[in-house]
Amino acid sequence: MSISCPPGSVRYFVSPGDTFFSIARSFNTTVEAITAANPGVNPNALQVGQLICVPTTRPPTTCPGRVYTVRSGDTMFSIASAQGVSLDALRAANPAVDPNRLSVGQLLCIPTGPAPAPGVCPPNTTAYTVRAGDTFFTLAQRFGTTVDAIRRANPNVNPNALQIGQRLCIPR
Repeated sequence: MSISCPPGSVRYFVSPGDTFFSIARSFNTTVEAITAANPGVNPNALQVGQLICVPTTRPPTTCPGRVYTVRSGDTMFSIASAQGVSLDALRAANPAVDPNRLSVGQLLCIPTGPAPAPGVCPPNTTAYTVRAGDTFFTLAQRFGTTVDAIRRANPNVNPNALQIGQRLCIPR
């Protein structure tokens, strides 16, 4: 079944555990707006795979930066990299967003402020691109340094959420 969504909204397939409230939080909109965009849908009887319309024109309410509209193929990591912000800063600016469930048309807050130039590491460190299986511990062993030294060289990186392709500075 194909439905046409009104301008300013996107088509969304309901996932396990979704509620209008959780969807509204992920898309920075309201339950009322989703209800209005889906007049024949019972919010208490959502079905996995059900297609609904989600309004996306409302920007995040407390965005300390600029608003970004998610495009096809975007990930939190690719958005952070392209926008010159750390992945941690992007996640912190969008606490209600599930980074594993971005949708085309979803609005994200891009925090502003000084961002390090991509690939530039401080003196006495070397740029490194994260590969599958890397952890701060394995990198410390490989490069003859400590986990703590890697943490200090990468203060905006969550060591528990490394992403393949992410750039790190490794102390020499």
